[in-house]
Parts: sequence; structure tokens; C-alpha cells
Amino acid sequence: MIRSIQKAKIEYGDFQTPLELAEIVCQALIRLGVSPDVIIEPTCGVGNFIEAASLLFQSTKKIIGVEVNQKYLQEVRTKKQFIQDERIELRNADFFQFDWSSLINHLDGNILVLGNFPWVTNSQQGSIDGKNLPNKNNFQNHSGLDAITGKSNFDISEWMLIQVIQWLQGRDAGLAMLCKTSVSRKLLSHIHSRSLNLAYCATYKIDAKKYFDATVEACLLFCKFDANSKNYFCNVFSSLENSKYYQIGYRNNILIKDIASFETLSQFYDVNSETKWRSGIKHDCSSVMEFRKIGNAFVNKLGEVVELEEIYLFPLIKGSDVAQSRTEITDRFVLVTQRFVGEPTECIRDLAPKTWQYLESHASYLDNRKSKIYQNNPKFSIFGVGEYTFSFWKIAICGLYKKLEFRLIGTIFDKPAVFDDTVYFLSFEDERVAHKTFMLLRSTSAINFYSSLIFWDEKRPIKSSILNSLSLTALAESEDYAESNTW
Repeated sequence: MIRSIQKAKIEYGDFQTPLELAEIVCQALIRLGVSPDVIIEPTCGVGNFIEAASLLFQSTKKIIGVEVNQKYLQEVRTKKQFIQDERIELRNADFFQFDWSSLINHLDGNILVLGNFPWVTNSQQGSIDGKNLPNKNNFQNHSGLDAITGKSNFDISEWMLIQVIQWLQGRDAGLAMLCKTSVSRKLLSHIHSRSLNLAYCATYKIDAKKYFDATVEACLLFCKFDANSKNYFCNVFSSLENSKYYQIGYRNNILIKDIASFETLSQFYDVNSETKWRSGIKHDCSSVMEFRKIGNAFVNKLGEVVELEEIYLFPLIKGSDVAQSRTEITDRFVLVTQRFVGEPTECIRDLAPKTWQYLESHASYLDNRKSKIYQNNPKFSIFGVGEYTFSFWKIAICGLYKKLEFRLIGTIFDKPAVFDDTVYFLSFEDERVAHKTFMLLRSTSAINFYSSLIFWDEKRPIKSSILNSLSLTALAESEDYAESNTW
């Protein structure tokens, strides 16, 4: 029974908004001048937003709550506020099946969509065989590897918010929804990419740990819509009470974390920069492909002591090693079966027969890798490999850590160091150029430039697209480096 309740809580992203927070949100909206004719809460749960709106929005003519859980609606109907307020209308319906367009089109005046959608992703739904999600489709329009290696995962609330945006297009309307901060940015990106109408957008940080016991960056997302405006920016406030903010928005079709800071360093931005940051090796089978060297023996993650030729073994630096500056020595090694993506692997049989025999004996592990990228590729294929993998000098940074700390890494055991796929790196054959580039990347200008672009609350805040946007040539030619310009 307990497991069934927990499954339902996960499936429906069941973070009921405390009445205290619902009232604080409504009070903040009133201070912003929000005065809707109709309020809709599309997933009203136990009705705390309905109750707060009924108490505080006295001039509102109608308050509509929709909820799939009949037990929650029964609880709402027992509340004193519902009994006393004839403006409240409750409907038992599934968000994903309900005819929202028909409802919206029959409403007059200014509409405010208010509430708190489920905080759950489609992959979490899949892990529990949950059904509370829309029909599956690649609504974010990812293509190629992005669509099949994880970027197609999304928050259910993101999909639901996009539907709300569609309802409100061309109307004098507002949206006020609690959500993950990362979801609020995805919504702004969606609006921008589709050239939809947006009059104003702001986020106000909330304490998700206090109100929901959730360790996640969360906010109140507030949007105003009209028939014409296309204002693709968002003012970011540190709380519902604070009047100070910074602004995120678009420059060169890129979402900038802090527009004011970026503008002071925009001379270093180059969407066509020749800089090419690469990601480390992707093999999706660490139990077979990664080893620790203990004495003169190699031990895989299955605990097996194996005998391999060293021709295909390379010293491995993990993302955590890069972040914590453990980059001069390692006891970790990885099998690098190809020198470029798609290279035939049969040559291993002749060049390293023990390695080939090892791979053959563990083929079931490698053949069962789930990612589609391995399909129709040579046996024992890996990705994230190329000529750059085997350069003797590299500058590396881990994409998962919330700090801009670059590492300069040379050879280990007279072999090129290689990285896992949480690491981004530049490769160099010339040690002198590597050192000069390393100094540039550690400069105040470079750190401030990257800081204006990085959203630190994301799961992988540092991305290759951000790293590649810095023109090292422009940075080297700037005043700080004019005297040593060799670029």
C-alpha cells in the first residue's frame, strides 16, 4: 500500500502547494497589478491556490479548478471558502484529455492561469511505468544524436506550460506558475523559437526545500501576454519580496544568463569561433571498458583480473578528477578501441589478440548497450574519439561541476590522457600554445565572459556550445594581452 501511494505521488508529481505559499504568491501578483476577470488552476489538487485566490482576488468574477484526483476534489468541496464562494467552479478531468481550447474560448475578459504543475520528468514516469504524461513525441524538435541520447527527456510541467502558452496566445492574459527554474528558461526558449507573443516575463525564486522538501532550484514564473508583443527576456528576482533583478534574454539567438554583464564582454563572443571543445570518450560500459591498475595487473569493474596488451589502453581522467585537480597521475585506464568514430575494429584481433579475446568474451555486455548510437556501427564501437583524443597536451574542464576551473594536462605514463564524457577539452600538440591558451582561459575576462552565459542550476551547467562561443583570438588581442599577441 505504501509503495502504491509513493508511486502515485511520483507519477503525479504530487507537491501540494502549502496555503501559506499560495497566499504569498497571490499577494505578490496583486502588488504587480494583476487583476484577472477569470482565474484557472488546471491541476488544483487539494485547492490551496483556489482558496488563496478566492480570499485575495475579490474582483475576479470566476475561479475554475480542474483536477484528475476525485479525492482531492472532495476535500476542496468541504472547505469553508468553497462553500461560501459561488465564483468557484470545480471540474474532475485529466489535463491531458480535457478540451482546454473550448473552455478558454468561451471565457471573456482577462484570464490568469495559476498553480503548480507536476515536478516530474518523462523518464521518471517511465521508471515507474507511470501513465500521467502526454502522448510521446519529440516536441522539442531534437534531431540526430540529441534525440536519441537523452536530450529528449523533459519535465512534464514543461509540456503542460507550453500548452497553456498556446491557449493564451492573442489574448490579454497572464500565467503565474510554480516550477523548476530550469523549466522557466525552457519555456522562454520555446516562446522565442516559435516567435510567440510575450509582453513580459519574470521569475521569483522560492525556497523549494522549505515549502516542498525538494532540493531543486524553483521559482514563481510570471508571464503577461497580449496580441502583439514579442519581448524575449526575463527579469530574475532573488525572492518574491526583492525588487532588485538581473535580466536574461537573447543575443544572437543564444540565451544569455546576464545580459548586462555579457554586453560589457560581447567583443569576445563569436558564434563561428575556431575554438573546438570536445567531449571525452563515451562507451556506456564501464564494467568492461574501464580498469584499475593494481601492481602490474589490470582489474575491471567486474572484479576480474585480466591480461591485456597496452596498445589500446590509455590513462583515464574522470570528470571528478578534473574538478578536484587529480590530473597528474592515475591508476585508471580505459580501452580505446578506435582512433576515429566508425573505424573498423577487426584489426585489434591481429594487433592485440589478448584484448580481442577479452572483448569477445565480454561481447554480451557491449552488445546490450541501450543507446541507439551503437547500432549499425562496428563491433565494440565507442564515441567521442578522434585525432584530438591522442594529442599530448589538453586543457580540460568538467561539465557537471559548478565552477569554472580549467586544468592543463600532459601525458601520463608517456601516453595521452583521455577523459570520460562528462569532460570537455581542447587538444594541443604544442606545449607552448597549450600554456598560453591556459593562461587566457584563466583570465578575469574569460571567466566573466563564461559566467555571463552559464546557468549554474542546470544538471550540466558547462556546455561545449558555451565554451566554443569565446573567441580566443579576440581575447588574446584585447588590451590585457596586446604585448604578447602571437595569435
